[in-house]
Amino acid sequence: MSIAPTDPEILARAESTKVCIAGLHKFFDELHVLRGVDLTVDPGSVTVLIGPSGSGKSTLLRCINELESIDAGRVWVDGELMGMREVPQPDGTVRLHALSDKARAAQRAKIGMVFQRFNLFPHMTALENVMEAPVQVKKVPKAKARERGVELLERVGLGDRLDHYPSQLSGGQQQRVAIARALAMDPELMLFDEPTSALDPELVGEVLAVMRDLARDGMTMVVVTHEMGFAREVGDQLVFMADGIVCESGDPAQLLDHPRGERLRAFLASVL
Repeated sequence: MSIAPTDPEILARAESTKVCIAGLHKFFDELHVLRGVDLTVDPGSVTVLIGPSGSGKSTLLRCINELESIDAGRVWVDGELMGMREVPQPDGTVRLHALSDKARAAQRAKIGMVFQRFNLFPHMTALENVMEAPVQVKKVPKAKARERGVELLERVGLGDRLDHYPSQLSGGQQQRVAIARALAMDPELMLFDEPTSALDPELVGEVLAVMRDLARDGMTMVVVTHEMGFAREVGDQLVFMADGIVCESGDPAQLLDHPRGERLRAFLASVL
């Protein structure tokens, strides 16, 4: 089916931002999870997504890095249309053609993602977990991957846990290994899907500290979290989602202290 080409204003926005999302829709069978989401993320910024369960936050992250296909709309990362290409037609319309699996994998390799669960390989040490993707996917020599893995584990405070297996690490330590593993692919964008929700309260701080360090280093991040202190302190943009749409967005302190809508006021009352 032919459709209208992307609006030039949206294309200009896609070229000037790290992430540009326009009119994004996602269905799971009859369930309309994302209902026309528009969002931009500036380079080097931290965008924090908040909202009740089922609002579409995690699905939005998974659409950005193509773990989920989209049903309508567009997603650009660094000005590159994700998962598809527009082919101009003689009548001025365009057709969307899906990229090959290889091309999609190359796009996805530029995006790191950290999940609620750590998903570490239980039979591999912390260092081996961090080395695995660079060696297998990017064909980095093992010696170089090991050197980089040690550097990253030291960066997240686990230089003394290189040879420990996941079962020998606390939840917070495992999540820090997962962050190091994502960084080992040298991503240009990091997505965090409630990275502290599976942790005991006393372990949350050590993971947030690593994320604060990444923010200070200029890593572009999109973070789904219920940690409002992190959102206020580290976030450059706060986005409140409910029922698959963006209800409010703006400066974190401004929205947290002066929510405009009743939905956000009720949500903040339930989590603060």
